[in-house]
Parts: sequence; C-alpha cells; structure tokens
Amino acid sequence: MARVFIGLGSNQGDRPEHLSRALQALSAEPGVRVVQMATIIETAPVGGPPQGPYLNTAAELDTTLEPSVLLSLLKRIERQQGRQPQAERWSPRPIDLDLLLYDDRILQDAALTIPHPRMHQRRFVLEPLAQLAPDVMHPLAQKTIRQLFAECALSCA
Repeated sequence: MARVFIGLGSNQGDRPEHLSRALQALSAEPGVRVVQMATIIETAPVGGPPQGPYLNTAAELDTTLEPSVLLSLLKRIERQQGRQPQAERWSPRPIDLDLLLYDDRILQDAALTIPHPRMHQRRFVLEPLAQLAPDVMHPLAQKTIRQLFAECALSCA
C-alpha cells in the first residue's frame, strides 16, 4: 500500500457536499482507503477570473493504485461531479482533486508531476496537509510539511 495525500477544493454549488461526495467516491473504489481528512478551510481564490471563495482540505489515502491510475480516478470523479474542461487556468469549479504526494516518489511526465509542483507555494494546500502529515518529508525540497507551511505562512498565497 502506498501512502498518498490529495488536495480537495470546491468553489461552486454546494461546496461541502462536493468535498464529501469526492471522498465517498474515493472510498468506494477498490484499492483505495481514505485514512483521514483535515479540517475544511475557506480560502480566497488564487489567480484566474473573479470568483467566489474555495473550501479546501487534504486527505490521506492508502492505495494499491499506481500514480497514473489514481490520477485517472481523480479526474473521473471530477467529471462525475460536473467539472468541465477549463478554457482558463484557475477557473471556478465544483471540485478540484490534486495528487500532492505519493509515498516519497518523484515523478514527472506529460500527465503527472509528483510531488505537486506548486504545493509548497500554496497555503491552502499546506495548512490542511500540515494537520495530517506535519513530519512527512517533501522529497524534492527535503523539508517537512511543517517546515514548508511555516515558510509559506510568511510569503504564500
């Protein structure tokens, strides 16, 4: 089993319901177990067109799925919950699911980068992730999530 962390966000429709439904969909998948979820926080959007605030959280998963298969699952859940392909980056969305960390793997290909390439610059990612995994090491930065969050608290969006 791999220890995986995902970020969840929603700023359209019934935001708490979108987060809950995404976790339920993940839990229903063979080879995926939701271990825990961080507290939900409300955050201002970063970039993109004018839009409403997000609800953000993070979840820890145990999975037997390989990273690319897990990413496909996350994208399928997004589509099932009404997320449309975005013409503009950082557009509003009912649900956003990001694969943040997959054990201590480092992976970069056309479809997937692990660890998530901007997670260390995003307070809305690090704050809930620090609740779940403060001592987990970011495999590229060689700092704990706690350290990254402390640094981000001073300078991040």
